[in-house]
Amino acid sequence: MIYLDYQATTPVAPEVAEAMAPWVEEKFANPHSPSRSGREAAAVIEVARKQVERAIGLSGGGLAFTGGATEALNWALKGSLEKAPTGRTRTVTVGTEHAAVLDTCEWLERRGHEVTRLPVGPDGLLSLDDVKAALRDDVAIVAVMLVNNEIGVIQPIAEIAALAHDAGALMLCDAVQGLGRVTIPEGPDLLAVSAHKIHGLKAIGALWMRDGLQPTPLIHGGGQEMGIRSGTLSPALCVGFGAAAKLASERRERDDEHVERLWNAAVAELGPGWTVNGSAEARYHGNLNIRREGLDAARLISDLRDIAFSLGSACASGSGRPSHVLRAIGLSDREARSSIRLGFGRYTGEEELVSAVRRIDATARDQQGLAA
Repeated sequence: MIYLDYQATTPVAPEVAEAMAPWVEEKFANPHSPSRSGREAAAVIEVARKQVERAIGLSGGGLAFTGGATEALNWALKGSLEKAPTGRTRTVTVGTEHAAVLDTCEWLERRGHEVTRLPVGPDGLLSLDDVKAALRDDVAIVAVMLVNNEIGVIQPIAEIAALAHDAGALMLCDAVQGLGRVTIPEGPDLLAVSAHKIHGLKAIGALWMRDGLQPTPLIHGGGQEMGIRSGTLSPALCVGFGAAAKLASERRERDDEHVERLWNAAVAELGPGWTVNGSAEARYHGNLNIRREGLDAARLISDLRDIAFSLGSACASGSGRPSHVLRAIGLSDREARSSIRLGFGRYTGEEELVSAVRRIDATARDQQGLAA
């Protein structure tokens, strides 16, 4: 199997599995217990917390571990609106956000909150003029993703945050696809991240919060995590996240260079007939979302079962609906259904990527030949 689905999830790094092993096997204590073993588990979680905070690289805040980025985004939006000053009831976001943001916004609308969804251009980028025009004095929070999970486009987060702050609003950034891959700019007040996108395990994420801007708790109970998030933490998952974050920081330059080589090799191999969806420049190059006229992308995946790639978001690909991100950049339903996403990174070999792209191209051309 050639794995080209890095935006859905990444392979677990050997160093992460090794770091977690003792906390899966003999060191199983509850980190919230006052026992010696419990205190040891609590201490290692604090080490992991610092490792993730350093990888994020923002100043003036700290993070709480969550059950994943979906929880973190729900918490940030719902909890911040609950604490918002009187009269600030509106959320501004983008039509290309992850479902964790868009579906939460729908939930908020059903409870009387207003939501403004801004459009993007054909390159997938947000207009700062549109942001500025949307920022009236009733806006509580602006939610914009750093690196789009479907097309890899990088939004101007620092500038958006500055506009939000000028209008008295908070800025929430979904940095799930950005952590360890691109520099996270200063500006966000709240920032969601996930371990399994940086070679950690699933079911562990975090919400970074600027000091004094912690949202109202989403999950109630014992308040184990900093008094604002309840539930027993898993030392193993936290340690794994910390190890993955530390490794991402240490390998950042090497990973960047490797991804750039892979991107250039893949694009060169594709040849004519393929179009890149979204900006090719303002983009993370480990995400290659492409389309070919008349291609049946679902059939292509079925024909190449030993190559793992996708139609778009893993969270929405089973719905049968065309990607909302591809429709937002102006693609027709037919064009969206003729698009595939290739995701690659640290453990992708250049030869295997070139081989996979060559086979994808040949199979796509064969499919068109049969349809002619």
